[in-house]
Amino acid sequence: MSQPINSILLPTDGSDGAQIGARRGIDLATTIDADLHVLSAVDTRDTEPDLQPDGQTERERLLMEEAERAVDTTARLARAHLSGQITTAVEAGIPFQAINDYVDTHDIDLIVMGTQGRTGFERVVLGSVAEKTLRTAAVPIVMVPPDADIVEIGDQRYEDILLPTDGSEGATLAIEWGITLAEMYDATIHTLYSVDTSRFGGVDGAAEIHDTLEQTGQEALETVHKRSRDAGVSVAGNIASGPAARAILSYSEDHDIDLIAMGTHGQSGFTRYLTGSVTETVVRNASVPVCCVPMQ
Repeated sequence: MSQPINSILLPTDGSDGAQIGARRGIDLATTIDADLHVLSAVDTRDTEPDLQPDGQTERERLLMEEAERAVDTTARLARAHLSGQITTAVEAGIPFQAINDYVDTHDIDLIVMGTQGRTGFERVVLGSVAEKTLRTAAVPIVMVPPDADIVEIGDQRYEDILLPTDGSEGATLAIEWGITLAEMYDATIHTLYSVDTSRFGGVDGAAEIHDTLEQTGQEALETVHKRSRDAGVSVAGNIASGPAARAILSYSEDHDIDLIAMGTHGQSGFTRYLTGSVTETVVRNASVPVCCVPMQ
């Protein structure tokens, strides 16, 4: 296996979207016999000031109880399928930071979470928090959309995995994770490079720019082909045209892709925001899970 996955974190708020993501994470843990962590993070920044005798506000108490139910529900589902270790936790604070802190503290290898959760008073962790976690996570994160197929745990098959590439360092890291997932499920890798010359329209030398980008794309695709062949994974590559996100989403629909794996780009350190606009657009619009791999 190219990238070892020994521990998987499932953030949850008990919503339908969270459960769809949790089922994917439990299925993956079942497939590779990984340890599973289930976390619910309660945002207490806007709780009302009427403290109870135990020091909690009434709203905080209700949110903590909701979070504990969400964790227990997911853990019970996991125990029905996993023989490995299952750890549960409820944390209070800023949710995406609680998730990142948990990743660091517990040496998590992969996060799996839904992209849609509770809203308003009932929201505990997902929704906008999923996007913030995606932008700041230091480990790969599989984002599962609410309209993804509901899987039978233990029977999920990823037969076709799409690996978009732009030849960058971030794309290279994503290749390793995509191939890891392909090895687990005996899947075929599809790799895609999009030649986008839309911003060069009417510029002198546009044809030469197109040819240069296409040559870069062929080299990037060959990198994926070589790495896949070395790993014994079937691979097919394509050059597309137009904006990258649109090309990725169209290819995914046209070729019945089961999962997309792609790199993220951005700054590092305290203010890091790792996800580029292409990745965010794909995550928001894909109907299949997207494995987003940060550059760390």
